[in-house]
Amino acid sequence: MTETIDPALAANGNHADADRQRRSLTTAAARNLATTTKSVPQMQAVTSRWLLRMLPWVQVSGGTYRVNRRLSYAIGSGRVSFSVTGDDIRVIPPTLRELRPLAALTDEQVLAALASRFTRKDYRLGEAIVEAGQPADRLVLIAHGKVAQIGVGKYGHQVVLGTLADGEHFGEEVMLAGNDTRWDFTAMATTPCIVFSVGRQDLQRLARQYAPLRQQLAASPNGHGPLNAQGEAEIEVASGHQGEQELPGTFVDYEAAPREYELSVAQTVLHVHSRVADLYNDPMNQVEHQLRLTIEALRERQEDELINNPDIGLLRNADLSQRLHTRTGPPTPDDMDELLASVWKDPGFFLAHPRTIAAFGRECTNCGIYPQTAQIGGHSVPAWRGIPILPCNKIPVTSHSTSSVMLMRVGEENRGVVGLHQTGIPDEYEPSLSVRFMGIDEEAIIAYLVSAYYSVAVLVPDALGVLENVEIGH
Repeated sequence: MTETIDPALAANGNHADADRQRRSLTTAAARNLATTTKSVPQMQAVTSRWLLRMLPWVQVSGGTYRVNRRLSYAIGSGRVSFSVTGDDIRVIPPTLRELRPLAALTDEQVLAALASRFTRKDYRLGEAIVEAGQPADRLVLIAHGKVAQIGVGKYGHQVVLGTLADGEHFGEEVMLAGNDTRWDFTAMATTPCIVFSVGRQDLQRLARQYAPLRQQLAASPNGHGPLNAQGEAEIEVASGHQGEQELPGTFVDYEAAPREYELSVAQTVLHVHSRVADLYNDPMNQVEHQLRLTIEALRERQEDELINNPDIGLLRNADLSQRLHTRTGPPTPDDMDELLASVWKDPGFFLAHPRTIAAFGRECTNCGIYPQTAQIGGHSVPAWRGIPILPCNKIPVTSHSTSSVMLMRVGEENRGVVGLHQTGIPDEYEPSLSVRFMGIDEEAIIAYLVSAYYSVAVLVPDALGVLENVEIGH
């Protein structure tokens, strides 16, 4: 009888022949008697969490931290908001109180009438919105885009006096000044811009029509006496005098309603089956590693909340006067210097998304500059002017590939940014983090409540600066 040979065996060799030719135990069989060397469970979402490591943490025994400051009269220096429905963009009337001359105006009817008088105009890249030397006859609001204020330097050359963007404005002095004022700068659109403006004559007609507006514009924009650069009442001090000159009297006033920060919480319930906890703990404790990975996730959420939370997050709580814009879009060395100038009193560190740091490196390369490095905790990190630039992936990147760069001064003694927590809580597992046993249910599942308590406070506005709308695309 002729034996039929399987084509697959003919191609790959006869298995029986292969067994006879093998002279030792295969590795696959040997693994049945071997103990494998295992790693602990790994988690890809774990990051360096530089913000948590670099912040000085203040003990908040009562669960609430009050930030007492000197009384400040600097009001109405924010940004006007707009409602957007498709291509229909309108001024939101209550936000007009962000203009200094209108800061105390509460009449909603007057604000609505004023908002309706603004007219829209679109400007192309490089087009002048106002030009130096022309009569300053209108109030200008920037709804979208970026505008450079260009003036003339001491020796006749052009200088960039500032950069304005979404929600910012210029020309509010026309609401108070006479008819002979002129623009001392040229406002140039550095991107396509949508601008709303209202003329002086329209403002005057509205003031004649509405008494509250007329009274508000007639009032002094500063009825609180001399102020310092931060909007606080000046402390009168005499110096350089001789003889028996009468010394001025003064006092330091405080905010009547200082801000209080309550500790926030991040919590979860960890479930572990009792059979797993009893039988599968060699060589690694299952509950221990379940807790370790859960705590890592809580700490990641904690850092995210310290940056993005609407109530306490640093990006949302930066003072409007401390929010800067890039000159051209990408983060250039000039932009980083501007940010340093906003937090010049002993700055601690920059915080930026890794892609933003890469974009800054490209701009340095284009300028022929090699950034410095700094050593922190055994790590070599990029630095600018000796200030470390630390990566943080919690800083959001928008769909338009824009992000932000933060610079902060830290510590209570420096009137900076501080982290808030409470140590010594019941069932504390780590500082200000507790793991509490919640019992075993009818399905033999053990439950643990894992809680982390935290917050962050900016003691004075100039402790935190933010460079906004940084373009990080190639």
